[in-house]
Amino acid sequence: MAIVEGKVAPAFTLGDAAGNKVSLKDFRGRNVIIYFYPRDDTPGCTKEAQGFRALWKKIERENAVVLGVSADSAASHKRFSDKYKLPFTLLSDPDKKVMTKYGAFGEKMMYGKKTIGVIRSTVWVGPDGKVRKHWAKVANAAEHPAKVLQVLQEASM
Repeated sequence: MAIVEGKVAPAFTLGDAAGNKVSLKDFRGRNVIIYFYPRDDTPGCTKEAQGFRALWKKIERENAVVLGVSADSAASHKRFSDKYKLPFTLLSDPDKKVMTKYGAFGEKMMYGKKTIGVIRSTVWVGPDGKVRKHWAKVANAAEHPAKVLQVLQEASM
């Protein structure tokens, strides 16, 4: 199932760093920014997480939450979140089922070669549960959070 703007986002339930179950439906009525990233505490992933952290208050003002999703364990997420004081939830998708549903796992180009892995991408799910925007391939992890915020702000004008 491909992610299509205007269609209902695929439902999911994943564990967070504390072992709690978190479902997309828990955030009905709010904007949900789901960003998929390859691995905790790697350079690009850290820059992206720090970017969302730096813009957190502004993102919250847009009635939005941020959910970071990777295949890392809850323990890894806890260390990463604590180390960088991340104010948002990180979710574990070890079997990559949710990432696959969201087009965030599959074939990609890396250093000029085709490989299978996590595709850095982001999906904005609106308060109605429908996909508002899909960034299928995020090229610059450090700059991406600001672009997400800009789109959120423009939509609320």
